[in-house]
Amino acid sequence: MKEHILINVTPQETRVALTEEGVVQEIHVERSASRGIVSNVYLGVVKRVLPGMQSAFIEIGLERAAFLHIADVIEQRQHPAEPQRIERLMYEGQSVMVQVIKDPIGTKGARLSTQISIAGRFLVFLPQDHHIGVSQRIEHGQGREHLRERLLSLLPPGQEHGGYIIRTSAEHATEEELRADVEYLSLIWADLKQKSRTLPPQSMLYQDLGLPMRVLRDIVTGETLKVVVDSRETFQKMIEFASAFVTNVAPRLEHYQGERPLFELHGVEAEIERALARRVNLKFGGYLIIDQTEAMTTVDVNTGGFVGTRSFDDTIFKTNLEATQVIARQLRLRNLGGIIIVDFIDMDNHEHRDQVLHELGKAMSKDRTKVTVSGFTSLGLVEITRKRTRESLAHVLCEPCPVCQGRGEIKTAQTVCYEILREILREARQFNAREYRILASQTVIDMFLDEESANLAMLADFIGKPISLQVESAYFQEQFDVILV
Repeated sequence: MKEHILINVTPQETRVALTEEGVVQEIHVERSASRGIVSNVYLGVVKRVLPGMQSAFIEIGLERAAFLHIADVIEQRQHPAEPQRIERLMYEGQSVMVQVIKDPIGTKGARLSTQISIAGRFLVFLPQDHHIGVSQRIEHGQGREHLRERLLSLLPPGQEHGGYIIRTSAEHATEEELRADVEYLSLIWADLKQKSRTLPPQSMLYQDLGLPMRVLRDIVTGETLKVVVDSRETFQKMIEFASAFVTNVAPRLEHYQGERPLFELHGVEAEIERALARRVNLKFGGYLIIDQTEAMTTVDVNTGGFVGTRSFDDTIFKTNLEATQVIARQLRLRNLGGIIIVDFIDMDNHEHRDQVLHELGKAMSKDRTKVTVSGFTSLGLVEITRKRTRESLAHVLCEPCPVCQGRGEIKTAQTVCYEILREILREARQFNAREYRILASQTVIDMFLDEESANLAMLADFIGKPISLQVESAYFQEQFDVILV
């Protein structure tokens, strides 16, 4: 599979697009003013302990206090069979080293863990642990054991060396590369400990790499043919980083110097626009409706204009089958996480349902983020859980509509007319004005002049005062004012 990574850099933001066979599969955006904080380590201060919730709020210098649950406290993680009480482990005012495992999302503060993990190219270092684990993506039992033995041979014998998770990329790593990773991670941990002793509370002790370097560390695989970046300065930094830590990637780095913008050249800009829309069209006429809420994401599959060639059941089956591939891609593209509910078109044929579920699982297996697909519920819905650590693409690029306040719809002109009539009645009971003037949008004023003219006249007679109308072109449909003259 031909995989390319495109990196567009401006002073304000860095954008990364991963393409497979020329089709955009993932988009990552990092803005200099609002860079994500996942994996950052802070010297936090316990603000409040909540025994009833078995959690604590920790100040780490952000706008909102961060959240720590007992399940993410190192003492509980090391001894899961022995339940711990958070009030026995923490107290208000205590300094504690914590790591961010989830960015602040919506109204929720960042989520923390006291188990520190530092990611390298081939290894994840767990300095407070002693266990050596192997990525679940490495399936062969013998290969897993061999990797564990290789790593143990590189660690100092008879000394406390901490724990490690061997990443998938380590399968083809040389001894020198693994040894360099161990040394690199040890230096970071030593520096982090030193800072924790000298810096004041709420200080950041460790910041994860910026997006371009994380691309080299986490996203580039053996299938990546090229990493193309349009900034000379970023290209030079990436070359230096690659030469030091990922030498096999350095030859695949390329500086793009063309006049046409890199993302425009590869159709990424248009793909970003489509990834922000609710509706996603399927090739044969069906479509998806994707709605993202704070609690979950829903995906509704519809046949649309697809009529098929054989039977109605066949049409439904083909639409659902095509939807599985598009859903898997859209979840990656939009970086949708948490609970995702898919409402496929109802299928009576159990073989069709099993095949759709199989194809969905197969399509999701390409995702580098942890995904779990459950079977059909009694209502014919499929539940997907996808690990969420960073904001979705829509949350990074968009904000709630100031007109509808994020509802996705606005009140009708008639509804607004009735609100205005009620408002005038309230005002008339409190104030003795000579006249009441309605300032509203053109559509609302037109409604008062036509369909609601009788109701307006009845109200004027009832309060015994004239009511005048004035169009405000700058007002949107829900906006109005009642002026007392």
